[in-house]
Amino acid sequence: MLPLRKREVQPAAGRSSESLSALKRFNFFLYGTIAILTSFFPLYFQNIGLSKVEIGMIMAGGPFISIFANPFWGYWSDRLQNVKRILIFLLTGNLLATIVVFQLREYAVIFAFMLIFFFFNSPTFSQSNSLILNAIENTNYKFGAFRLWGSLGWAIIAALAGPVLSWMGLVNLWMLYGIMMLISLAFTIGLPQGRVTSKPKTERQSYWKVMLSSRLFFVFVILGILISVPNSINQTFVTLYISNLGGSNELIGWSVFLSAIFEIPVFLLFDRFLKKSARMMLGGLVIVSILFVIRWLLMSVAGGPLQVIFIQVLHCITFGGYYYIGTSLTALLIPAEYRATGQAIYALTWGGISGIIAGLFGGWMFDYLGPQTMYSICAIISVAGVAGFTFMWMKYRKQSELAAS
Repeated sequence: MLPLRKREVQPAAGRSSESLSALKRFNFFLYGTIAILTSFFPLYFQNIGLSKVEIGMIMAGGPFISIFANPFWGYWSDRLQNVKRILIFLLTGNLLATIVVFQLREYAVIFAFMLIFFFFNSPTFSQSNSLILNAIENTNYKFGAFRLWGSLGWAIIAALAGPVLSWMGLVNLWMLYGIMMLISLAFTIGLPQGRVTSKPKTERQSYWKVMLSSRLFFVFVILGILISVPNSINQTFVTLYISNLGGSNELIGWSVFLSAIFEIPVFLLFDRFLKKSARMMLGGLVIVSILFVIRWLLMSVAGGPLQVIFIQVLHCITFGGYYYIGTSLTALLIPAEYRATGQAIYALTWGGISGIIAGLFGGWMFDYLGPQTMYSICAIISVAGVAGFTFMWMKYRKQSELAAS
């Protein structure tokens, strides 16, 4: 296991107050743009005649591709030491792939081009996180102060997209998404490169050795799958759940707004009170995982779209808390020169492996067991995650006390 040492890292190349402000604006539009697809893609596919099982298969294809895409782009980001350039590649490929997808109606062809889309889309957030972490290295800035702009964009743009799509029609979703993606690309101008200079680049073999040498990180990402599978199921099918209960596009937009807007105070609180301590972060994961169980139990007994929308408010502390703690724990356990890859692996287990399971089985459960039973099963899976993180926290606490004595 690598020792948790204080890393001496030079300031990121091109970092200035202006570039840090550009980073906030970029996150606002990036997250807001992706929110449009995340919220309305399942409804669009349903609108053109795909079944829930087919929709689940498509959404499972994305996490499958992310198993290869996240490490691939993470490796090149670390090697080139230019996260900004990688993000421009990702967003450009994302835009071109979606333009093609929205012109298709044959399921097999849609599935194939969605795989191309996910190759560019799935690593976007982990690379954005790496850019933030590298840009604020050796400064007084905190991660949450930048990531909250993503939550703000996710909330506001998704809420505005609901009435706009009701007016334009879901068939024109590609136009709204394309315009917003072009705006996001425009805001890459002025971003810092996100370069970290700490030691000479290592060969690929030793890079993998370093990535797998932290036992705590390895166990953390494995246990995270038990928490992320139910979250991925909800993310894929909650809009269909709201629609089946009689909810409109406007209500779906407000559901996304309420689930994301309260992430902002959550990130600010974590910025203020979360210490750079593995013991404290593991304890936080236990609490957040318990809240996930409560959330899925409430979803399993919801009787109308408004109830689902208000339950979605718990997203701010469940997903927001897990996302913040997981990103911070990854940054703590992985050396700075491998940060982009560490964040890619964290994103891979959170949205990759879990997303495959969610897409393959979520659609089947929704169609054949019903959404209420689907959410009950999600709660049971999350209980297993709570047990795992509790055991992990207790063991680490005992080891820390023995080391201190």
